[in-house]
Amino acid sequence: MQPHHDGSASYVPQQEPTLGETVDVFVRVPAGADVQQVHVRTTGDGEPRFREASVDRVDGREVWWRAEVEARNPVSNYRFLLSGRRGPRWLTAAGLVDHDVPDQCDFKLVSHAPPPSWARDAVIYQVFPDRFARSPAAEARQLPDWAIPCDWDTPVIGCGPETPRQLYGGDLDGIAERLDHLDRLGVNTLYLTPIFPARSNHRYDAASFDRVDPLLGGDAALARLADAVRARGWRLLGDITSNHTGDAHDWFTAASSQVHGPERGLYYFDEITGDYESWNGVTSLPKLNWGSAELRRRFATDEDAVLRRLLRPPYGLDGWRVDVANMTGRRGADAYTHEVAALLRAVVARDRPDGLLMAEHGHDHTGDLDRDGWHGTMNYVGFTDPVWSWLRHGDQPVPNFLGTPGGVPRRDADAVLATMDAYRSLVSWRSYVHSWQLLGSHDSARIRTVVGDAARQEVAAGLLATMPGIPMIFAGDELGLTGTNGESSRTPMPWHRPQTWDGGTFAAYRALIALRRGEPALRHGGLRRLHHDRDTLVFLREAPTGAVLVLARRAPGGPVRLAGLPAAENVYGGAPALRPGPDGSVTLPGDGPTFQVWRLC
Repeated sequence: MQPHHDGSASYVPQQEPTLGETVDVFVRVPAGADVQQVHVRTTGDGEPRFREASVDRVDGREVWWRAEVEARNPVSNYRFLLSGRRGPRWLTAAGLVDHDVPDQCDFKLVSHAPPPSWARDAVIYQVFPDRFARSPAAEARQLPDWAIPCDWDTPVIGCGPETPRQLYGGDLDGIAERLDHLDRLGVNTLYLTPIFPARSNHRYDAASFDRVDPLLGGDAALARLADAVRARGWRLLGDITSNHTGDAHDWFTAASSQVHGPERGLYYFDEITGDYESWNGVTSLPKLNWGSAELRRRFATDEDAVLRRLLRPPYGLDGWRVDVANMTGRRGADAYTHEVAALLRAVVARDRPDGLLMAEHGHDHTGDLDRDGWHGTMNYVGFTDPVWSWLRHGDQPVPNFLGTPGGVPRRDADAVLATMDAYRSLVSWRSYVHSWQLLGSHDSARIRTVVGDAARQEVAAGLLATMPGIPMIFAGDELGLTGTNGESSRTPMPWHRPQTWDGGTFAAYRALIALRRGEPALRHGGLRRLHHDRDTLVFLREAPTGAVLVLARRAPGGPVRLAGLPAAENVYGGAPALRPGPDGSVTLPGDGPTFQVWRLC
């Protein structure tokens, strides 16, 4: 056990400080540790200040030190100076060190308006509408000229120019008809990838923001789905692209044909050549210019703007996932990203005070959070990539990670934890726990393909259910579906072939989701690491209401002995209860791959 602090309620009881408020923060120090004095250092208004902490209580074998921190600025940094016989050490969000480190890894109090309270209890289920389910009404719809019509069992093309043209005909009424499956699984939030008209099956090339794609059933079908979701007490999230539109969008067609029209400034045109900026050079995806007041009006602030209209009845979306949030407002010298994020958040809150705004970001997201903009991010780099690299199977070729050349490397636990900690330490605890943790999505390989078998997928799903953050499941992962990249992973759900489902994987996901929803520590607790070796992770999730101990193994190994823990009952995985031996230690089993969870008594 090491001295510990994180931003959870055990260490920061006031979770939503207001600007100027002084709050208590706590450091937990094992009894007998070389800590004789504790100071907290803050940097309010940019100037370092020290304040001495005092012992608040002694709890068994641990000493809790209390200090006061003022939320002086919207984001207020603080760290702890621990002094002992061997000299001073810093405790920051990056860990305990005996040398000076930059402020970027300090703990952070955030006094901006908090994310919606429901988000921490959410379990997200992502649906790619064209591939999820097809209602009887879909059979009668006339398909557009760009589409390659596909039967539900037609193989998905994994690469090439035809991939966005394959149309399977899934629609919103089809999703509504399959909500019982989501109910059995135990999720409580449905996230839909784009639903606007487009010239592709993925619909990120929106041709209009004024209506729901008729191929999905139109506006009325969205209202019916929203009613069905709300009737179960769930939440419904949409997907909006703030970085670009499609080249068939009515804004862009007007901008292309009317050089002096109001739409011209919504995009980046070279007025000499007529060329325009597009997403990664893909000309069908012209880039939006957020320096345009007209764009901000049409996209966000107008009463009937796209961002607002679907948040209100009869649709009542509970928020948005923002596609390509990392590129939004960035182009050469233009740097509008943070003000755009703040604008979109303010607009969402105007119509839905409890609305969620989640940013897509495939690499380092840390500079874009904690700014009164995005509530969190899709944590690919701080969760998906390290879990993939720890659990990938053998020496067989494994898909790349979101375009990185080469296959996914195989890493041991120390590198995995270093990666997770590097990204976690650069954002507030609040942004970290309100980010989506995911094992894959419609833009990546499937987790089953990466890890190779059901046993390792269960370990991955266990980490998804027990680590801090909001778990997001891509539809079909719970059935053991496979796919080597984002295109081949967009697999139609095999509703008519239940014999192909991996029943054991479904049962594991269902039990893990139930465990998360039933244990407050898994949704609101802190994170304290106890042990790791190359094949093993052991950590505690602790809340004022209780604690759970988690063991994840990718391979068999020696038993792990831990001192200082009470008895514990197994609540997932089937291992025996833990009982301290004569020396006060408990022994965790050495089999693997395995995932086990105990509730501390």
